[in-house]
Amino acid sequence: MATVKLRLFSALSIFLLSYCLCFATAEDVRVTVRGVTSVAKTDDTFICATLDWWPSTKCDYGQCPWGQAGILNLDLNNKILANAIRAFGNLRIRIGGSLQDQVVYQVGHAVKKFPHFKRNDTGLFGFTRGSLPMHRWNQLNKLFNQTGVKLTFGLNALFGKHKSNDSDLWLGNWNPKNARDLMEYTIFQGHKIDSYELGNELCASGVSARLDAVQYSKDIIVLKKLVDKLYPDPKTRPAVLGPAGFMINNGVDKTLIDKVQDPYFLDQVAQTYRDLSVSINEFAPWAGPWVGESGGAFNSGGKDVSHTFANGFWYLDQLGMTSTFNHKVFCRQALIGGNYGLLNTTSFIPNPDYYGALLWHRLMGKEVLVTTHDTTPYLRAYSHCSRNKPGISLLLINMSNQTTFSVTVENDDNLYPSSRKLKNYIYGGTEKREEYHLTPKDGNIQSDVVLLNGTPLKLTSSLDIPEMKPIYVDSSSPITIAPDSFVYVTIKDFKAPACA
Repeated sequence: MATVKLRLFSALSIFLLSYCLCFATAEDVRVTVRGVTSVAKTDDTFICATLDWWPSTKCDYGQCPWGQAGILNLDLNNKILANAIRAFGNLRIRIGGSLQDQVVYQVGHAVKKFPHFKRNDTGLFGFTRGSLPMHRWNQLNKLFNQTGVKLTFGLNALFGKHKSNDSDLWLGNWNPKNARDLMEYTIFQGHKIDSYELGNELCASGVSARLDAVQYSKDIIVLKKLVDKLYPDPKTRPAVLGPAGFMINNGVDKTLIDKVQDPYFLDQVAQTYRDLSVSINEFAPWAGPWVGESGGAFNSGGKDVSHTFANGFWYLDQLGMTSTFNHKVFCRQALIGGNYGLLNTTSFIPNPDYYGALLWHRLMGKEVLVTTHDTTPYLRAYSHCSRNKPGISLLLINMSNQTTFSVTVENDDNLYPSSRKLKNYIYGGTEKREEYHLTPKDGNIQSDVVLLNGTPLKLTSSLDIPEMKPIYVDSSSPITIAPDSFVYVTIKDFKAPACA
């Protein structure tokens, strides 16, 4: 056993040395984790991915990147797709997106004709209305049931409404009849729904369509009463989500590759997350904020960035940031489709962000800890109680392409912080810590291939997700964070009362 451990440690030393020799700068950093109490808490299914309604004719910037990856044409029998979902154990999937409020359901008598999505410049987002056949609904739920999915379904909030003459504002009451027919069919078939969402990005100015805040609230109350009636058992009753707002972060332009690695640009959204969390805590403390759809760049993502290793600088930082501000769920646009899918749109092979998300889901628990350091913002540090293990897990992101960080972890166990700085103690456990170093192939951050501890992550011969084993490192040594890399670290014997 001692020989095996020595070989693993040697492999790590060689791996890190190959990176460190290429760069002239190195910096010692102290990362402080306040393990005495937690600062926020996520849902168990914080990691979420979306499936969208876009047909193959959805095109932007001279490209049509959706192919056969929409809800109505996706190959649900693809083995890689099933294995990629199943690897999470309980992945939350949100069905929704821009065309959500143009979808009717092929069941009941509330709709006379069932349309198909077609290009139409006068329609919302350039498309006519579309519809969901019940045989397709059954196929989707069969896949979800087989792979352990927790499903959030986005309902059409514009059904029964009409557009005003001079703006994007839609008027009238929501008609719940078609939604009710779908729910009754869903219950009869035994399909499990974790939550229903009403509307997609209809708050404030909205996107192509918007609702008055008072009217939107009334519509959500109607949905809540309907769900309560059809699902009388509170233990199995789906949650009701809404209202759904909209916020632009990144656009698709030539500077996207620079923006995703710029901590000052990424920090611009932090105040929004904080303000939303504070507002909900003050006015609706029984609820919790979600990021229901975020792909890093709107209109299907950046074709040279969003599916590459580089996108992880934005994505993993967003996971850390939103969890710190008490957001419960973060839904990545998309599981598959566009340029920003976690899976390649045509081959279904996982892109680098898939593995970053999977490691988060497996390692980072629900309890969020205050984490600080004394160096540049190009090093990001987040920590949670470990998932299904004692101790803590950290995510360390090095956005610098020149500096290697040598990180020592300190434990701030002061229960009563005051203006007088108390001395923290450097963690010095006896158990070896677990490290997962993610780096791009050949050092190219725009590569679609990610390395785990120096080895490319590839599907197995049976198309399963590869095993993701850590390297075990002596706890007395610092954590080395190579330039342009992400590192997950689990410290089992870190004394954190919040994680007891």
